[in-house]
Amino acid sequence: MAILCLDIGNTHAHWGMLEGRTVLQQGEVATKQFNDSFLRQLVSDHRPTGIALASVVPAVTTWCLSTLESLSIPFRQLRYDNLVGLGFDYPKPAEVGQDRLADCIGAQMMVGAPAIIVGMGTATTVDILTERGYAGGIIAPGLGVMTQYLHERTALLPALNPDSLLGAPAIGKSTVDAMRSGCALGFAGMIGALLDGVSAELVKSGSVAPKVVVTGGAAIYLPASWKNRVLHEPHLTLLGLAEFYRRTSL
Repeated sequence: MAILCLDIGNTHAHWGMLEGRTVLQQGEVATKQFNDSFLRQLVSDHRPTGIALASVVPAVTTWCLSTLESLSIPFRQLRYDNLVGLGFDYPKPAEVGQDRLADCIGAQMMVGAPAIIVGMGTATTVDILTERGYAGGIIAPGLGVMTQYLHERTALLPALNPDSLLGAPAIGKSTVDAMRSGCALGFAGMIGALLDGVSAELVKSGSVAPKVVVTGGAAIYLPASWKNRVLHEPHLTLLGLAEFYRRTSL
């Protein structure tokens, strides 16, 4: 069963063709370019047997559902109230983004619970998965926000390309290197502090030490020394969407 998984975010729409846990093909497009004709062409090119959707952009969700209903292909939109196998230890589950819930299902499938899922996109999100289900999370600035904020809020500091942060020195010998150091080391330090705090709270409550799964483009900026600390899965949302579709098809 080849499933077309659609993850519609605020800036980019990601898509993937998955069979089981294998990503056959995947790609992304700017959300503003993800439209009816693009979706129809995507379906025509790949001929999926089913479609799974997660969207955090209501305007896109509306037309996308209308298009999917016209295609005569089974589809399912992941929502907090139609999940199978993922409970909630959280008072307002409707507030949790569909992409984050897909990430939790993907982590649940890969490492079980307890787990901490770190999404490194426009925002940095930290979601906590326990044996009771989704247990809460954290939202912090993303790396792109950090690099742009200094430029936008000051008169003289330049804009940084996040790609330039790899290999940043610990001590900057120029304004640009000082900014590279602050963003690269500061970003990794923020992630480390969040993981330490969440892990300590879970262990204090009687949990075993959680596994950590990271996803999103900024994961490449984490220190190499973290290789054994975290599991990096760039397609976590797509894997979670495919698993959601499978669970709801049984």
